[in-house]
Amino acid sequence: MKAWGITDIGLVRKENQDAYMIREAASSGHMICVVCDGMGGAAGGKLASQLAVETFTAELERILDRDMTPEQLREASSYAVSKANDVIRETAKKTEGYQSMGTTLVSAVSYDGGVVITNVGDSRAYHISKHHITRVTKDHSLVERMVDRGDITAEEARRHPSRNLITRALGPDADAQCDGYICPMEAGEYLLLCTDGLVNTVTDQEMLHEILHRASPEDCLAHLLEISRSQGAPDNVTAVLMRNL
Repeated sequence: MKAWGITDIGLVRKENQDAYMIREAASSGHMICVVCDGMGGAAGGKLASQLAVETFTAELERILDRDMTPEQLREASSYAVSKANDVIRETAKKTEGYQSMGTTLVSAVSYDGGVVITNVGDSRAYHISKHHITRVTKDHSLVERMVDRGDITAEEARRHPSRNLITRALGPDADAQCDGYICPMEAGEYLLLCTDGLVNTVTDQEMLHEILHRASPEDCLAHLLEISRSQGAPDNVTAVLMRNL
Protein backbone atom coordinates (compact mmCIF):
# COMPACT_ATOMS: atom_id res chain seq x y z
CA MET A 1 0.00 0.00 0.00
CA LYS A 2 1.24 3.49 -0.87
CA ALA A 3 -0.25 6.85 0.11
CA TRP A 4 -0.03 10.52 -0.85
CA GLY A 5 -1.55 13.61 0.76
CA ILE A 6 -2.33 17.28 0.19
CA THR A 7 -3.79 20.09 2.29
CA ASP A 8 -4.65 23.69 1.47
CA ILE A 9 -6.11 26.66 3.30
CA GLY A 10 -8.61 27.35 0.51
CA LEU A 11 -9.65 30.81 -0.67
CA VAL A 12 -11.67 32.14 2.28
CA ARG A 13 -10.42 30.87 5.63
CA LYS A 14 -7.65 32.68 7.52
CA GLU A 15 -6.14 29.47 8.92
CA ASN A 16 -5.84 25.85 7.82
CA GLN A 17 -7.42 23.82 10.61
CA ASP A 18 -7.23 20.54 8.71
CA ALA A 19 -4.47 18.05 9.45
CA TYR A 20 -3.38 14.70 8.08
CA MET A 21 -0.74 12.06 8.65
CA ILE A 22 0.62 9.15 6.62
CA ARG A 23 2.80 6.63 8.41
CA GLU A 24 3.96 3.07 7.91
CA ALA A 25 4.12 1.40 11.31
CA ALA A 26 7.71 0.29 11.74
CA SER A 27 6.96 -2.74 13.91
CA SER A 28 3.96 -4.15 12.06
CA GLY A 29 4.19 -2.86 8.49
CA HIS A 30 0.62 -1.47 8.51
CA MET A 31 0.04 1.76 6.58
CA ILE A 32 -1.79 4.28 8.79
CA CYS A 33 -3.54 7.28 7.21
CA VAL A 34 -5.68 9.80 9.08
CA VAL A 35 -7.41 13.05 8.09
CA CYS A 36 -8.96 15.51 10.56
CA ASP A 37 -10.96 18.72 10.17
CA GLY A 38 -10.72 20.99 13.21
CA MET A 39 -13.63 23.05 14.46
CA GLY A 40 -14.21 25.78 16.98
CA GLY A 41 -13.04 28.71 14.89
CA ALA A 42 -10.02 30.45 16.36
CA ALA A 43 -10.66 28.62 19.62
CA GLY A 44 -8.46 25.61 19.00
CA GLY A 45 -9.67 23.94 15.81
CA LYS A 46 -6.13 23.72 14.46
CA LEU A 47 -4.81 22.38 17.76
CA ALA A 48 -7.60 19.81 18.01
CA SER A 49 -6.92 18.37 14.55
CA GLN A 50 -3.18 18.23 15.18
CA LEU A 51 -3.66 16.50 18.53
CA ALA A 52 -6.05 14.03 16.93
CA VAL A 53 -3.76 12.94 14.08
CA GLU A 54 -0.72 12.72 16.36
CA THR A 55 -2.40 10.86 19.22
CA PHE A 56 -4.42 8.52 17.01
CA THR A 57 -1.37 7.53 14.95
CA ALA A 58 0.94 7.12 17.94
CA GLU A 59 -1.54 5.02 19.93
CA LEU A 60 -2.38 2.84 16.97
CA GLU A 61 1.26 2.28 16.05
CA ARG A 62 1.98 1.33 19.65
CA ILE A 63 -0.62 -1.46 19.78
CA LEU A 64 -0.61 -2.78 16.21
CA ASP A 65 0.57 -6.32 15.60
CA ARG A 66 1.48 -7.80 12.24
CA ASP A 67 -0.94 -10.72 12.66
CA MET A 68 -4.06 -8.71 13.61
CA THR A 69 -7.28 -9.60 11.81
CA PRO A 70 -9.37 -6.84 10.20
CA GLU A 71 -11.80 -7.03 13.11
CA GLN A 72 -8.93 -6.59 15.58
CA LEU A 73 -7.69 -3.62 13.56
CA ARG A 74 -11.15 -2.11 13.79
CA GLU A 75 -11.12 -2.51 17.57
CA ALA A 76 -7.60 -1.04 17.77
CA SER A 77 -8.67 1.96 15.70
CA SER A 78 -11.67 2.55 17.97
CA TYR A 79 -9.35 2.49 20.98
CA ALA A 80 -7.01 5.01 19.32
CA VAL A 81 -9.99 7.30 18.62
CA SER A 82 -10.95 7.22 22.31
CA LYS A 83 -7.40 8.09 23.36
CA ALA A 84 -7.30 11.00 20.90
CA ASN A 85 -10.60 12.23 22.28
CA ASP A 86 -9.25 12.07 25.83
CA VAL A 87 -6.17 14.11 24.91
CA ILE A 88 -8.25 16.79 23.18
CA ARG A 89 -10.65 17.07 26.12
CA GLU A 90 -7.84 17.24 28.70
CA THR A 91 -6.04 19.90 26.67
CA ALA A 92 -9.25 21.91 26.32
CA LYS A 93 -9.74 21.90 30.09
CA LYS A 94 -6.25 23.29 30.66
CA THR A 95 -6.21 25.90 27.90
CA GLU A 96 -8.30 29.02 28.35
CA GLY A 97 -10.51 29.77 25.36
CA TYR A 98 -10.16 26.29 23.87
CA GLN A 99 -13.08 24.66 25.69
CA SER A 100 -15.14 24.39 22.50
CA MET A 101 -12.46 22.92 20.27
CA GLY A 102 -13.06 19.69 18.42
CA THR A 103 -12.35 17.82 15.21
CA THR A 104 -13.65 15.21 12.82
CA LEU A 105 -11.56 12.14 12.03
CA VAL A 106 -11.43 9.62 9.22
CA SER A 107 -8.70 6.99 9.09
CA ALA A 108 -7.57 3.91 7.22
CA VAL A 109 -5.26 1.13 8.35
CA SER A 110 -4.04 -1.37 5.77
CA TYR A 111 -4.16 -5.13 6.03
CA ASP A 112 -3.28 -7.79 3.49
CA GLY A 113 -6.22 -7.41 1.12
CA GLY A 114 -7.73 -4.06 2.06
CA VAL A 115 -8.14 -1.37 4.70
CA VAL A 116 -10.03 -0.85 7.93
CA ILE A 117 -11.74 2.57 8.00
CA THR A 118 -12.87 4.54 11.04
CA ASN A 119 -14.76 7.83 11.10
CA VAL A 120 -16.24 10.42 13.45
CA GLY A 121 -17.97 13.45 11.95
CA ASP A 122 -18.30 14.33 8.28
CA SER A 123 -14.85 13.70 6.83
CA ARG A 124 -15.19 10.83 4.37
CA ALA A 125 -13.64 7.73 2.84
CA TYR A 126 -14.28 6.72 -0.79
CA HIS A 127 -13.35 3.40 -2.40
CA ILE A 128 -12.41 3.75 -6.06
CA SER A 129 -12.33 0.67 -8.30
CA LYS A 130 -11.83 0.41 -12.07
CA HIS A 131 -15.19 1.94 -12.96
CA HIS A 132 -16.88 2.99 -9.73
CA ILE A 133 -16.55 5.31 -6.75
CA THR A 134 -18.32 4.25 -3.55
CA ARG A 135 -18.62 6.27 -0.37
CA VAL A 136 -17.72 3.91 2.47
CA THR A 137 -18.41 6.16 5.45
CA LYS A 138 -21.62 7.75 6.63
CA ASP A 139 -21.55 11.39 7.73
CA HIS A 140 -22.47 12.15 11.31
CA SER A 141 -24.26 15.36 10.38
CA LEU A 142 -27.64 17.08 10.39
CA VAL A 143 -27.94 17.04 6.59
CA GLU A 144 -27.14 13.30 6.44
CA ARG A 145 -30.11 12.71 8.71
CA MET A 146 -32.21 14.84 6.39
CA VAL A 147 -31.06 12.81 3.39
CA ASP A 148 -31.87 9.56 5.24
CA ARG A 149 -35.40 10.83 5.93
CA GLY A 150 -35.85 11.83 2.30
CA ASP A 151 -36.20 15.54 3.15
CA ILE A 152 -33.39 16.54 0.76
CA THR A 153 -31.26 14.84 -1.88
CA ALA A 154 -27.56 14.10 -1.55
CA GLU A 155 -26.85 16.84 -4.10
CA GLU A 156 -28.93 19.36 -2.14
CA ALA A 157 -27.02 18.39 1.00
CA ARG A 158 -23.77 19.62 -0.58
CA ARG A 159 -25.16 23.17 -0.65
CA HIS A 160 -27.52 23.15 2.32
CA PRO A 161 -26.97 26.04 4.78
CA SER A 162 -26.76 23.55 7.67
CA ARG A 163 -24.21 21.26 5.98
CA ASN A 164 -21.52 22.14 8.52
CA LEU A 165 -23.55 21.03 11.55
CA ILE A 166 -22.14 17.70 12.70
CA THR A 167 -23.62 15.38 15.30
CA ARG A 168 -20.42 13.64 16.43
CA ALA A 169 -16.88 14.94 16.95
CA LEU A 170 -13.75 14.42 18.98
CA GLY A 171 -13.57 16.93 21.80
CA PRO A 172 -17.16 17.97 22.57
CA ASP A 173 -18.31 14.39 23.27
CA ALA A 174 -17.07 12.63 26.41
CA ASP A 175 -17.62 9.31 24.65
CA ALA A 176 -16.74 9.91 20.99
CA GLN A 177 -18.52 7.11 19.15
CA CYS A 178 -16.92 6.08 15.88
CA ASP A 179 -18.03 3.85 13.02
CA GLY A 180 -15.76 1.16 11.63
CA TYR A 181 -15.72 -0.50 8.21
CA ILE A 182 -13.74 -3.33 6.66
CA CYS A 183 -13.07 -2.50 3.00
CA PRO A 184 -11.49 -5.18 0.80
CA MET A 185 -9.39 -3.77 -2.05
CA GLU A 186 -8.03 -5.38 -5.19
CA ALA A 187 -4.58 -4.53 -6.53
CA GLY A 188 -4.66 -1.17 -8.29
CA GLU A 189 -7.69 0.12 -6.42
CA TYR A 190 -7.72 3.36 -4.42
CA LEU A 191 -9.06 4.76 -1.17
CA LEU A 192 -9.61 8.51 -0.80
CA LEU A 193 -9.84 10.14 2.63
CA CYS A 194 -10.97 13.77 2.57
CA THR A 195 -12.49 16.66 4.50
CA ASP A 196 -15.77 18.32 3.61
CA GLY A 197 -13.85 21.15 1.98
CA LEU A 198 -13.24 18.77 -0.93
CA VAL A 199 -16.63 17.04 -0.80
CA ASN A 200 -18.59 20.29 -1.02
CA THR A 201 -16.71 21.57 -4.08
CA VAL A 202 -15.82 18.45 -6.09
CA THR A 203 -18.40 15.87 -7.18
CA ASP A 204 -17.98 12.12 -6.79
CA GLN A 205 -17.74 11.72 -10.56
CA GLU A 206 -15.01 14.36 -10.75
CA MET A 207 -13.10 12.48 -8.04
CA LEU A 208 -13.48 9.22 -9.96
CA HIS A 209 -12.33 10.76 -13.24
CA GLU A 210 -9.27 12.45 -11.75
CA ILE A 211 -8.13 9.39 -9.80
CA LEU A 212 -8.48 7.02 -12.74
CA HIS A 213 -7.12 9.26 -15.51
CA ARG A 214 -4.35 11.41 -14.04
CA ALA A 215 -0.75 10.41 -14.74
CA SER A 216 0.14 10.08 -11.06
CA PRO A 217 -1.50 10.27 -7.62
CA GLU A 218 0.36 13.55 -6.99
CA ASP A 219 -1.14 15.03 -10.18
CA CYS A 220 -4.55 13.74 -9.19
CA LEU A 221 -4.48 15.41 -5.77
CA ALA A 222 -3.16 18.66 -7.23
CA HIS A 223 -5.94 18.75 -9.81
CA LEU A 224 -8.65 17.91 -7.28
CA LEU A 225 -7.42 20.91 -5.29
CA GLU A 226 -7.46 23.01 -8.46
CA ILE A 227 -11.10 22.05 -9.09
CA SER A 228 -12.01 22.93 -5.50
CA ARG A 229 -10.33 26.33 -5.79
CA SER A 230 -12.10 26.97 -9.10
CA GLN A 231 -15.37 26.47 -7.17
CA GLY A 232 -14.36 29.07 -4.58
CA ALA A 233 -12.80 26.71 -1.98
CA PRO A 234 -14.67 28.33 0.94
CA ASP A 235 -13.17 25.83 3.40
CA ASN A 236 -9.83 24.14 3.99
CA VAL A 237 -9.25 21.25 1.60
CA THR A 238 -7.41 18.05 2.59
CA ALA A 239 -7.15 14.67 0.89
CA VAL A 240 -5.11 11.49 1.29
CA LEU A 241 -5.04 8.95 -1.53
CA MET A 242 -4.07 5.33 -0.89
CA ARG A 243 -3.37 2.74 -3.58
CA ASN A 244 -3.27 -1.00 -3.10
CA LEU A 245 -0.20 -2.25 -4.95
